[in-house]
Amino acid sequence: MTSTVHTADQAHAGGGATRCADCTDGLGEPRPVEPGSWRDRLRQKPGLGIAYRVGVFVVGLLFVLLGLALTVLPGPLTIPPILVGLWVWSTEFEWARRFFVAFRRKARDTWAHAKQHPVSSAAITVGGLAAAGAVFWAVGHYDLVDRALAAVGG
Repeated sequence: MTSTVHTADQAHAGGGATRCADCTDGLGEPRPVEPGSWRDRLRQKPGLGIAYRVGVFVVGLLFVLLGLALTVLPGPLTIPPILVGLWVWSTEFEWARRFFVAFRRKARDTWAHAKQHPVSSAAITVGGLAAAGAVFWAVGHYDLVDRALAAVGG
């Protein structure tokens, strides 16, 4: 069994799509696997292999969306779920592995900064949580959503 390596240059040379020609699921080129491993055996069964790749993508997407949903809260709360989602994706997708390495490096730098400045990091996080709580309270207490809808004619 021979392995073909696809690059963006090879895809552009033919004027075709930028994803690998052998990848029919639209999720990009799969990460290389050890011949004979359980993933190799899984990929040899087309329906099961595609279902696994889609499942990995959906699980990773759920974690990334959770991280994005947490961006309304201050502090580093958004980083862990996004890292987990990228890690899940990086187990199966080469594009995600490259992105995960860069994101992980930035997350480590941010964590190191927070550890070097624990008081200011804690103050910013607690202050941001208090501000978010005050905003949620004000929206509910003063019926701001209903007032905004009435103002726009909704």
